[in-house]
Amino acid sequence: QRATLETLLEAADGKKVLRIVLKTDVQGSLEALTSALNQIESKKVDLEIIHAGVGPISENDILLASASNAVVIGFNVKVENMAVTAAKHEGVQVKLYSIIYELLDQIKEAMAGLLEPEHRESVIGHAEVKQVFQLSRGIVAGCLVTDGRIARTARARVLRRRQPVYDGGLATLRRFQDDVKEVRSGLECGIKLGDFSEYQVGDIIECYVLEQIAQKL
Repeated sequence: QRATLETLLEAADGKKVLRIVLKTDVQGSLEALTSALNQIESKKVDLEIIHAGVGPISENDILLASASNAVVIGFNVKVENMAVTAAKHEGVQVKLYSIIYELLDQIKEAMAGLLEPEHRESVIGHAEVKQVFQLSRGIVAGCLVTDGRIARTARARVLRRRQPVYDGGLATLRRFQDDVKEVRSGLECGIKLGDFSEYQVGDIIECYVLEQIAQKL
């Protein structure tokens, strides 16, 4: 897989790494950008400047980036025709900028975007098991939703004396004889969780969703 600003690669130590070849129009820009890039701090993503130089992006820059699995970043520079051909052939990503802060922001976003999203649990409701039914399709818990809502597409765990005894998806959610998408607080419903069958009266079914949270650098 080729490196791009959208997909970074893992280094040997497990950290993500963004390698770049940097070309700018003048020495002053090169020094300013190199300094600013080196000041980006992240405990999770390493930024490596493989090569930095002044002048248009050349075929050699592309080949160096290809060998290092790097992205070529250009500031106020053109791309030579041979480099365009080489980039296409080698599958190297070339990104051109004319505003310094836009370049820096995109590099930071790339480094943050390379991080896998974290999952945060959000509890959306609870139901108490009032009865246990043996039906043709299996054992179903007759419940009263005590707060929030129970959603068919969410996940749920069975709590017994506040300790989890099962965690999984909802196989069935019914109101009377009808399959429903959700049941809100104060209403009764029939719940079947995955292959779980050992419900007890008084068990609490806690319904939750997993939200993806973009990680910070």
